[in-house]
Amino acid sequence: MTLQWRSMRPTDIDAVVEVARLSFPDHFEDRACFQNRLALYPRGCFVLAEGEGAARGYLIAYPWKAESAPPLNTVIEGLPAQPDLIYLHDLALHPEARGGGVTGAIVERLAEQATEDGWPAVALVAVNDAVGFWSRHGFVEQPAEAMAAKLASYGADARYMLRPL
Repeated sequence: MTLQWRSMRPTDIDAVVEVARLSFPDHFEDRACFQNRLALYPRGCFVLAEGEGAARGYLIAYPWKAESAPPLNTVIEGLPAQPDLIYLHDLALHPEARGGGVTGAIVERLAEQATEDGWPAVALVAVNDAVGFWSRHGFVEQPAEAMAAKLASYGADARYMLRPL
């Protein structure tokens, strides 16, 4: 059996938290944040796993406002009343699942799904020197003066990026 992307379930949260801890030690988010995003928008939550096995990676995305990002490690009360696009909150792989080229499939799946749902773009905040990675997936760095303080909270290398659909 091989690793495949599937919809996230509540039973995946513990494994997702572990993958996040390993992938983003400087940007920790509580279990409640992952539960919150899954509850708010399950259509944008995926895990990489062998069948029903433990998650070895995840992607979380949801409708949000342009040129904005929710604060790290925060439970949000609800999605915006008039969202502008899909916000890709997080994509992470367990260190043992990296290097197999599995991220392209889920990024494209998200883009196709967002297009089908009528969203004009997918946005994200690139951290950990990931601008090159996201550029290869069609994202373009955007000026984001209005969110400079928020970006700084993600780290000096954080960049707001957009992929028009």
